[in-house]
Amino acid sequence: MDCLVINIAEDFSRCPGARYPSEGDFSGEEFRNNYLKPTIEEALKKGQRVRIILDGSAGYSTAFLEEAFGGLVREDGFTPDQLEIIDYVSDEDTTYIDDIKTYIKDASQHS
Repeated sequence: MDCLVINIAEDFSRCPGARYPSEGDFSGEEFRNNYLKPTIEEALKKGQRVRIILDGSAGYSTAFLEEAFGGLVREDGFTPDQLEIIDYVSDEDTTYIDDIKTYIKDASQHS
């Protein structure tokens, strides 16, 4: 099965920002709208998986990750089942993967 890849540090920013564009550059909302959502939509349409590479950045704020990934459910209407096509890669800090999965789960329980 083919795989679409987003390397956040290389494709978006080595220094991801806060939740919203109004709070500064490289926000979670910007990442979700311009990178994550279109890639997931394409993968779902083509029957592909998505690999998100988290390594290489200066780190991620809670607000960035929650808006980017929780927002897929809360704002864009994806279901957690649809998001199972995502494989997360983080050799530097695996807690980011657990956090992302929690944000998706929490968003689904509150929508």
